[in-house]
Amino acid sequence: MPEIKNSAAVAIIGGGVIGLAIARALALRGVRDVLIVERSNLGAEASSAAAGMLAPQAEADSADDFFRLCCQSRDLYPGFAQSLLEESGIDIELETSGTLYLAFTEEDEGELEKRYEWQTKAGLEVEKLSGDMAKLLEPSISNGVRAALRFPLDTQVENRRLISALATANEALGVKVLTGVSVDSLSIKRNRVTGIETSRGFVACEKVVIAGGAWTSQVINEPLPNPRIEPVRGQMVSFEATPQIARHVIYSPRGYIVPRRQGRLLAGSTTEYAGFDKRVTAAGVQSIVASALEITPAIAALPLTSTWAGLRPRAADGLPVLGPCAEIAGVFYATGHYRNGILLTPVTAELLARAIVDEEVSPPLQIFSPDRFQLVSVR
Repeated sequence: MPEIKNSAAVAIIGGGVIGLAIARALALRGVRDVLIVERSNLGAEASSAAAGMLAPQAEADSADDFFRLCCQSRDLYPGFAQSLLEESGIDIELETSGTLYLAFTEEDEGELEKRYEWQTKAGLEVEKLSGDMAKLLEPSISNGVRAALRFPLDTQVENRRLISALATANEALGVKVLTGVSVDSLSIKRNRVTGIETSRGFVACEKVVIAGGAWTSQVINEPLPNPRIEPVRGQMVSFEATPQIARHVIYSPRGYIVPRRQGRLLAGSTTEYAGFDKRVTAAGVQSIVASALEITPAIAALPLTSTWAGLRPRAADGLPVLGPCAEIAGVFYATGHYRNGILLTPVTAELLARAIVDEEVSPPLQIFSPDRFQLVSVR
């Protein structure tokens, strides 16, 4: 085991893509003593279980503050990917072919029409396609497709390569990492954080970032705001598709498929309140496969190569929890990203680094502040 550091300028609780990206952003701004404390391995939880979609337009029902934050982060990805390639030598495989959203029923068509109308009025890039036009773009999709929307700016990234790129960049920047170490609580004196209590001892620090994903609430102690983060299980299925049967990320109202390089085709997902149980279930796989077959019957001939599940961190109101804690100096939150952790990685890192280094609390950090939640009253 590596020797535990007994102090740091900034301690980051959680080594998923959010914690890794914040550490990198801080180091790039000249913070020289950043420590990541991760209970498992870097990126081993929700970050590696995700599908890597960057698709705010495909998933949004209205243009609200959360949607705008998601679009802002998506639009940061080209520069983010290029910088990571230069720093780490790892291509995170940002694909720019766009996303299709398919309608198979009259109700589906109505939902697509609503989405097309509000996004067109908002000046967003979206194309309405007939079923025949959609099949020209993606010949393998079902003959039952009635209509489609194409979102040219909604993309995807290989999330497991993103983890590797961030880890390599942090290592080069001198960020210290402790894995297999849990954080039990924060030490708070006179309304200021003084350090963290870990399973391997105390680490003194004046600033702490809570980026613990689904395990966040296990770290929160009195008198911190408690966003009541709950784990939400999402199961996934992977097929071997050589040659690949799709170019776009393809959604329906019931599921999605994500083509990857080297012949992987991902399909997902479920939304299950199963506590911290990450087991894959027969019912979950059956549901995912059925939705994938609705999108493209070609799935039926593909070998199913793997299944897995991850735990998405959902706050009580379903929105991210970002920024400084007003009650306790030096405590910052970066959690509750739920289904959008990969998408929100670059903007979260940028906003948190500005808040920590420059003490700039930008409008998104005010909107998604941890102070909207009640303080913890019982440990």
